[in-house]
Amino acid sequence: MYSSNESLILGSLVVIYFLFLFGVSFYINKKSIKTYDDYNVAGRSVSIFPLILTFVGTAVGGATLLGFMQNGFLYGMGQQWLNFAIFISGVLMLAFFLKRIRAIGEKYQMVTIADFTVLRFGEGARIPTVVSVLVANCALTGMQFAAIATILNLTMGLNITTGILISWVLLTLKTYYGGMKSVIWQDAFHGTIQTVGIFVLFVVVILASGGLQEVSKQAALANQSEFLSILGISPSEVFVYLLTIGAYQFLRQDLWQRFWAAGSAKIARNGYWIAIVLGALTAFMVIAIGVMARFGLNLGEIDSSLTYYIVIGDVFSFPMIVVMIIALLATVISTADSFCMAGASSIINDIIKPRLQESTDLDSRLLKYSRLSVLIVSIFSLLLALSIPKLVGLWVTGAAMLVSSLLAPVIAGLFWKKATRLGGIVAMWVGLIVAVTWQILGHPFGLHPIFIGFPISVLLVIVVSLMTSDNSSNI
Repeated sequence: MYSSNESLILGSLVVIYFLFLFGVSFYINKKSIKTYDDYNVAGRSVSIFPLILTFVGTAVGGATLLGFMQNGFLYGMGQQWLNFAIFISGVLMLAFFLKRIRAIGEKYQMVTIADFTVLRFGEGARIPTVVSVLVANCALTGMQFAAIATILNLTMGLNITTGILISWVLLTLKTYYGGMKSVIWQDAFHGTIQTVGIFVLFVVVILASGGLQEVSKQAALANQSEFLSILGISPSEVFVYLLTIGAYQFLRQDLWQRFWAAGSAKIARNGYWIAIVLGALTAFMVIAIGVMARFGLNLGEIDSSLTYYIVIGDVFSFPMIVVMIIALLATVISTADSFCMAGASSIINDIIKPRLQESTDLDSRLLKYSRLSVLIVSIFSLLLALSIPKLVGLWVTGAAMLVSSLLAPVIAGLFWKKATRLGGIVAMWVGLIVAVTWQILGHPFGLHPIFIGFPISVLLVIVVSLMTSDNSSNI
């Protein structure tokens, strides 16, 4: 795709960029990370600017930039429902969830979702919560390793396995030293680069396409005007997006952690609403670029998985291609380290911490084990990334596990005082087991595991809670 000289330049810049990020992480580790809370929730003192950009940086990852653009190219503007599902969930989270999550997390100094489920439903809730969160976050981290490997393959010619190993080493080192403080401040930097980069690409593609009118004309000539319609999608697909991608947003541990990391409830609220608007606009532009690439740039028959790379190569000179590759790297890295930290927090906070005895050096021990947890998550994520053919299935299973196991009990625990410990635990375990079983069986009757596990979980948390009683809501 690039000449040997261009590959050398791109490869050198990628290495320099990673070394810069590692240097920042090492500096933050030396200057700012003294306690367990510093490492896992950034000392609970993040200001609004970095909070906004870390929300955006984590929400808009490699799957959004590369996958959404590919979907826009293949299927048209109807794919905006991928974006709308996330945005609708964000609005609901802002309106009904954020205040409660922030208040209870602040009161009990929470670090993970399991902190809440165990407080609300007892120790029996710990294992299903941890398993669901860990599998999803490790798979998502592994996907980012694979995404960076693809960038290294296309720009430098490295094979995918070598690229995965390199990305694993570099991302693990920066996350190991910097923790959540480094992740959030680097996300602020990455979020700025990716947002500006996508906006510039959107404008340039419109101009190169001859304007929206020309795009409409070309779509009509191709007898594919439906590609430009937001309604160019079946209702069943919309429902799938809302219940999978949308519902998953309520259980993103990285999101809960950022609510708790904010300096105040007001900062968390203001930062999040600005971020969901920015994220929606960014995703809208990404999908639109894919559509315009099909009808405005007239790229012809291309490998749709390379849409982003082909588009930037078509509209930019090499110096700007370098900038856009860095923007893509920023997008992927900001997602990878966030999901790695979310998974690591589950290990240290929900598996290791409950087994440690109180002592004067407990906080320093927790800090040491937090770094060890990052290594454990990164190794597991590496193994998943090296199993690329299985990775997407594992991510789907992880999402199904999260929603099927946790969504109904978490909502009930937050809003329904009659929800009991037994109701929550039964709903978690049965929803989890059903979702995993349905995935292993290969989606019988063409039904996604979420459409089986989630309704069963909802039914059980209601029925079992109505049949039992306790004082678990007194928190």
